[in-house]
Amino acid sequence: MGDNILPFAAVDRLIRKAGAGRVSEDAAVALAEVLEEKGIEVSQQAIQFAKHANRKTVTASDVRLAVKSGR
Repeated sequence: MGDNILPFAAVDRLIRKAGAGRVSEDAAVALAEVLEEKGIEVSQQAIQFAKHANRKTVTASDVRLAVKSGR
């Protein structure tokens, strides 16, 4: 399944929660890759917001702002 950070079962549950009856392993792996890439992008932006505010700690507000700015 590769070296994904997100566990297969968690990604499988996300797809099922969206309405899928069955989920292939390839689908779960593909979504995990996309989510990890997006998560890293959002995290990097959130880190920049924290640095701009002269903080070392990334807050939930930084993450939310990063998501909004990435749209």
